Amino acid sequence: MDVRVFTVGMVQENCYLLRRDGSDRAVIVDPGEEAARLLGAIDELGVELDAILLTHTHFDHVGAVAPVAKATGAEVWVPEMEKPVLSDINAFVPWPEFGPFESWDAEHTVSGGERLTLGGFDIDVVFTPGHSPGHVTYSIPDESAILSGDVLFQGSVGRVDLPGGDWPTLLGSIRTLLDTLPPETTVYPGHMGVTTLGAERASNPFLAELAR
Repeated sequence: MDVRVFTVGMVQENCYLLRRDGSDRAVIVDPGEEAARLLGAIDELGVELDAILLTHTHFDHVGAVAPVAKATGAEVWVPEMEKPVLSDINAFVPWPEFGPFESWDAEHTVSGGERLTLGGFDIDVVFTPGHSPGHVTYSIPDESAILSGDVLFQGSVGRVDLPGGDWPTLLGSIRTLLDTLPPETTVYPGHMGVTTLGAERASNPFLAELAR
């Protein structure tokens, strides 16, 4: 798997462009901002964008959705519970220094349990709320990789002080990932560096409750 990471915007969000090695098809996950930069990378690789996948709809993860969708024709998959947020995104931006962003009416919704076949990948959708109400994680089993959005970070976890956040729910979502996926699974998070589930189970201070 060829993974390109683009850390974008004022909040330093990680957007991922994924393709099979040498493939001319790709998917993009959480295009948060800097649409021109992302579109330039798509053009430089010479790939056709099959899909735009969203883990959740906080503004720092969706700010470039509309321009990327318009320019590429790629359709958008969004957590079902959060589709209304994406379609009226500026109403959900909590701080005036961010935006404005362009809303988008997503073509597809996910809620967990689906298997998507996009860009040459078989992608399992795992419901992982707690950071946001409808948050999902995208798992690519044959690559032993997950796109965790803002659920799990390297040495940290997603914040729960935004609307819909809940610590016990978030911890339960992380437990699901740790209990159902191999420890060597690579974690591509929404912020900070790449890690593995095993490394986070062993050393992430926020997961001490799970070790008891």
